[in-house]
Amino acid sequence: MVNRKILTLLPLLAALNHTAGANELSGYAGLEARAFTADPLDSAQSDAGLSASLNLEYYRDFDDGNQRVVANVFGRWDSEDNDRNHADLGELYWWKAYDNFELYAGVRKVFWGVTETVHLVDVINQDDALENIDGEDKLGQPMINLLMERDWGTLEVYGLLGFRERQFVGREGRLRAPLPVDEDAAVYQSDREEKHIDWALRYSHVLGDWDLGLSHFSGTNRDPLLLLTEDGLLAPYYAQIDQTGVDIQTTRGDWLWKFEAISFKPRGEGRQTAAVGGFEYTFYGIGETVSDLGVLMEYQFDDRTGPWSTASQNDIAIGARYALNNTQDTELLFAVSTDLDNGSRFSNLELTHRLNDRWLMEAEARFFGNADEEDPTYNLRNDDYFQLELRRYF
Repeated sequence: MVNRKILTLLPLLAALNHTAGANELSGYAGLEARAFTADPLDSAQSDAGLSASLNLEYYRDFDDGNQRVVANVFGRWDSEDNDRNHADLGELYWWKAYDNFELYAGVRKVFWGVTETVHLVDVINQDDALENIDGEDKLGQPMINLLMERDWGTLEVYGLLGFRERQFVGREGRLRAPLPVDEDAAVYQSDREEKHIDWALRYSHVLGDWDLGLSHFSGTNRDPLLLLTEDGLLAPYYAQIDQTGVDIQTTRGDWLWKFEAISFKPRGEGRQTAAVGGFEYTFYGIGETVSDLGVLMEYQFDDRTGPWSTASQNDIAIGARYALNNTQDTELLFAVSTDLDNGSRFSNLELTHRLNDRWLMEAEARFFGNADEEDPTYNLRNDDYFQLELRRYF
């Protein structure tokens, strides 16, 4: 099913690639292997698995560079979990530059925020939870976006046309809640359900060494609550929320300081807050080489309780980023987040290394240590894993 969905777009992308104007068709094919270090909590789950992915990207500029069409499609096939087989039209939009503003229309991915460990203000796109649990991968969001850039800053207005439900791994998949999620049983607070039109605003400005951002979102919460059904499964519940956020970043010599905070209000409930902030300090030219070592620390605060609780309510994260700055673009990132209330730990190790102009290797390891029963990571206590992916770019 995944392959057919992707292949139906190939003739369209190939035809666009031969039209007039500056254009490019590129992408990669990947093979991923993942192995877990402990037996699963559910006997239906597997100890290891293979998957294959395909990503295609296309753009074309025309009208003397004042207009652009962008398309991106991604798909994955998984050997163990049929529910992880998926395809997504991540981007398919048209952009035009006018005299006083820019206009985007179509499916896009938009990222807000500056911090490393938690992305509080990033609310436009739905997480692609089938790809990863870190919130870095996103699904495309249909939208109309107006952007105005002036001396006093940049103002962006978003009309978000339709809602993308989160997809969950199946019964055979790992890194999930103790009970499978029935996506067909999704419940919405809004009577318009997935047809509800959301909106968002963002103002950003650069003042010397300071990057400032102020945003507001009103609409369907991208993070669902999971409710127990009569069938003994979990059903996603999508509430209506208002969220105001701020993000700040400044550079002071070798120091990079970052901060994000949100004021979060579900419809019919009280206002709640969350914040994350910290620094990254870089040692340049380690051992008289071209390599750089960055050390980072961030503190995570979140006063949301009950069904709105998160795993980062009173946590501290420390880590290091080592960049060899070689021709292979080798980079290693290691970070550990510790819950200061119950001692639960989440460790993350990521390595990227370019083998040559066409091949890229990515390795990842994640560990859920000392998981407390009251911590959300308790459900993943047996899901420590190692992962290796090879990508062939074209």
